[in-house]
Amino acid sequence: MSPSSPLHLAVALDGTGWHPASWREPVARPRELFTAGYWAGLVIEAEHGLLDFVTIEDGLGPQSSHFLDPDERTDQVRGRLDAVLIASRVAPLTSHIGLVPTVVATHTEPFHISKAIATLDYVSTGRAGLRVQISARPNEAAHFGRRTLSRIENYDDPSVPELFAEAADYIEVVRRLWDSWEDDAEIRDVATGRFIDRDKLHYIDFEGRHFSVKGPSITPRPPQGQPVVSALAHQSAPYRLVARAADVGYVTPHDTAQARAIVAEIRAEQEAAGRADEPLHVFGDLVVFLDGSEAEAVARRERLDTLAGIPYGGDARVFTGTAAQLADLLQEFQAEGLSGFRLRPAVAGHDLPAITRSLVPELQRRGAFRSAYEASTLRGLLGLPRPANRYAAA
Repeated sequence: MSPSSPLHLAVALDGTGWHPASWREPVARPRELFTAGYWAGLVIEAEHGLLDFVTIEDGLGPQSSHFLDPDERTDQVRGRLDAVLIASRVAPLTSHIGLVPTVVATHTEPFHISKAIATLDYVSTGRAGLRVQISARPNEAAHFGRRTLSRIENYDDPSVPELFAEAADYIEVVRRLWDSWEDDAEIRDVATGRFIDRDKLHYIDFEGRHFSVKGPSITPRPPQGQPVVSALAHQSAPYRLVARAADVGYVTPHDTAQARAIVAEIRAEQEAAGRADEPLHVFGDLVVFLDGSEAEAVARRERLDTLAGIPYGGDARVFTGTAAQLADLLQEFQAEGLSGFRLRPAVAGHDLPAITRSLVPELQRRGAFRSAYEASTLRGLLGLPRPANRYAAA
């Protein structure tokens, strides 16, 4: 990919921000965190910045500072609203930006998620996607009581690839259900009394190790045909999931050499899966502290770290500096094969406006980002064609 190619930009929304002390900032508005207006304000701000889409974090247990277990902390945000429902509430208030809620494949049913995301695609007129994630937390399995998960210490555990294999089946079921209605299955002819052509609804008859789903869906094929499927990946098993099943993968390189190696691995897996000719975006994830000067950004990060009682760190690289410095970094990483970036605002009320009002204009001055929305669907914004229906083609 040429470094001069326009970038794609997304923002990952998580509570008051990705720093655990973000809720204590004056701009955070923690008392509004569980209101529709709070989330609408964030997404509308992102749309003002012409961003491709937002992702909305979710989970099946309270947030925790521990890898797999609940904690007893009372000084960090705990509790969430449902990501799919947030996206559906915000959709009518926006007109261009993509809406990509997180869903946990490990404990939810693909049939339910397929119709929820198809509904979101209708509500948003073609701007829906989903971010599929797994759960290896025993306490979350206990909420459902249908399975137990063996104890793992990290995501290098041998049992983890099985969870990603389940996620791959999950995505396959969801995609087949979206195709289970042909595009013209609804006739809606009052004169003849025919609402539907039953021959254009299809059983998907999926039989796998993890799911047995007959279909068809109860929701007609979504406006995009296939809403955008995405996943976060840190190692080979999820890289394989992205390469074989997703439209967008989020990765977490900490330098350009690592970015180049990750992209190469995903592209090799994509070719092995027979998808070499299909478009697949690889986005880099970055946590961002954006300010008018690097010193201001560093001071703000240090102040938040002091409030949290520990220096902030996570899976993704943390950027601390100015919009121009971040634009330089994004273009350096883009040269290694990344087609876009998913930015995680450290403090949503501060860093999201800094992205839309400082970073975006800087990229526009460089000719590296759009100056207007050029498509009405999320697939269109990402340059992804609307796929043919697999059953109609047959």
